[in-house]
Amino acid sequence: MKTRRVTLPIDDLSCGGGGALIVERALAQTSGVVYVYVSPATEMAYIVYNPSLTDPNHLIQVVEHSGFHAGTPRLR
Repeated sequence: MKTRRVTLPIDDLSCGGGGALIVERALAQTSGVVYVYVSPATEMAYIVYNPSLTDPNHLIQVVEHSGFHAGTPRLR
């Protein structure tokens, strides 16, 4: 399985980590996501995904559906 990595900036995550947990759970349940870590300190989501099952635009939609705003994805 070929994977890709993307970093998504996420605005307004709570410093207590509650927002990060909400976003992390939503992304983890997304088809094609292999690994996700959301850091409340850096307000970034670090994602490894299968590009045949999802893409950065869909990941942004998942974040926004969770009630947060995602910035421009950075492919790594």
